Amino acid sequence: MVQFQVRQFVQQIAKTLAVGTLLAAGLAQAQTGPVKLMVGFPAGGGTDAIARILADKLKDQIGVSVVVDNKAGAGGQIAAQALKAAAPDGNTLFLSHDHTITILPLVVKNPGYDSNKDFVPVAGFATFVNGLAVSGGTPAKSMVEYVAWVQKQGAGLDTVGVPAPASVPEFLVKVIGQKYKLDLQAAPYRGSAPMMADMLGNQIHAGVGSMPDFYENQKAGKIRMVAVMGKTRQAALPDVPTFTELGLAGFEDLPFYGIFAPKGTPQATVDKLSNAVAKVVAMPDVRERLTAMGLTVGYMTPAQLASREQAYAKTWARIIAESGFKAQ
Repeated sequence: MVQFQVRQFVQQIAKTLAVGTLLAAGLAQAQTGPVKLMVGFPAGGGTDAIARILADKLKDQIGVSVVVDNKAGAGGQIAAQALKAAAPDGNTLFLSHDHTITILPLVVKNPGYDSNKDFVPVAGFATFVNGLAVSGGTPAKSMVEYVAWVQKQGAGLDTVGVPAPASVPEFLVKVIGQKYKLDLQAAPYRGSAPMMADMLGNQIHAGVGSMPDFYENQKAGKIRMVAVMGKTRQAALPDVPTFTELGLAGFEDLPFYGIFAPKGTPQATVDKLSNAVAKVVAMPDVRERLTAMGLTVGYMTPAQLASREQAYAKTWARIIAESGFKAQ
């Protein structure tokens, strides 16, 4: 009888171990790679460059190749919809900033996804600022000089490029116009790369975008940033005032970059990926490269990224409502 009970106990232990082995194998098989890191904007822009820096290092942390997949269009909506439809196995991720995750659901009636219901945060890794830059074809070296230059062109009319419609940059254009009594028209592009091309070609006189989009051409003297978001000036641009300093309050809460997975992705997979991102952004060479692009690098856990997004959404829901903008 005792031998029978012992045999039963041993068999039960064996079954439990077998189940555990199968579960572990299932988790391992969930990421056989390559992992697809989607970006909602064209190659050549700031977000694409950031994704390629991280992808190159992530492959060593998770043991499979990481491929950047540019699904450009509609301000990132196409990529976001693709993430929603992807299998929750950790093989498809989305690197995005605030526009697609937070702003689009506030300004588009049916974006085709709900960030809170369809995605799970994996890791945040940076914040950044948007700013106003003028092209080399204008003589302006400051916001005051730009305003004076626009007023001289006739009726205070000018076209200002923005990387996506109904974006934070577009709302900034509207507020700047109201503040200085200018007739500024936002010209939405399909990403920062084509906008920058037109700025460098003096097809447009100014643009509002992120420091990662502008910084290299700013350093090269091809464009001039004249104002930035945030509570304080940027260390990389100590001579450029904040919008708050210029009397445009409300733009102190900084946008963010994060990585997201489809809803239903196993927590173990999310944790593994999040830990990998933490290790990558802690690497001195990665931090140096991202900082040089105008990012403030700092790892955020999934919970911290979710909290950051919720606070940002609350701030911009108010700003958008006050602007009178109606969801399209």
